[in-house]
Amino acid sequence: MAYVDGFVLAVPRRKLATYRRISRAAGKVWLEHGALEYRECAGDDLKVKSGVPFPTLAKARAGETVVFSWIVYKSRASRDRVVARVMKDPRIVKSMKEPMPFDAKRMSYGGFRLLVDM
Repeated sequence: MAYVDGFVLAVPRRKLATYRRISRAAGKVWLEHGALEYRECAGDDLKVKSGVPFPTLAKARAGETVVFSWIVYKSRASRDRVVARVMKDPRIVKSMKEPMPFDAKRMSYGGFRLLVDM
């Protein structure tokens, strides 16, 4: 059964182009190593009237938007293999030494098993 890694983070709007560039490069690496999908979405309609709005969840500050991302794998075992390879890939190792365009301490992430897949 498919497995998903999900991420929610706040990114300064002025750094979205940089974030997109980094994400496109990272996505290529993930897909090369076996991920089935790699998606990065910037907040657009975040002023909801019920529940916890994503900006609150991500502790977004003035001038920031929320990025909601996910990576799909064939299974959890596949995810574990893909992530192990990605973390050793020289392109990712190099990029992790560069400053990120967001505060990683406020990023939320985790692995999820599918409940419904339509």
